[in-house]
Amino acid sequence: MDTTTVQLTVPKGLAPYLDETEQTRTRKMFAMMLYPYIEDMTISHGRAAEILGMNKIDLIDLYCGMGLPYIHQSAADLEEELAAFHQARREK
Repeated sequence: MDTTTVQLTVPKGLAPYLDETEQTRTRKMFAMMLYPYIEDMTISHGRAAEILGMNKIDLIDLYCGMGLPYIHQSAADLEEELAAFHQARREK
């Protein structure tokens, strides 16, 4: 992963948790910085993974481990899709 230095101003209470020597925490931090852009569809999971220098499946797994869904779908949307699926099966 190519990197650049960005000065970041954070609350003093957050500073002890920003130990950049721990690669996992750093990767999670960078992933969280990208997540809003994935959520609003500015970039894809694949592009975010490229930016982070990892593969897409590992990034999806990282997000899932943090409780962030890969598929954004409401229960109503899922029910609608299931109804359409069952209707299509009946018509065959």
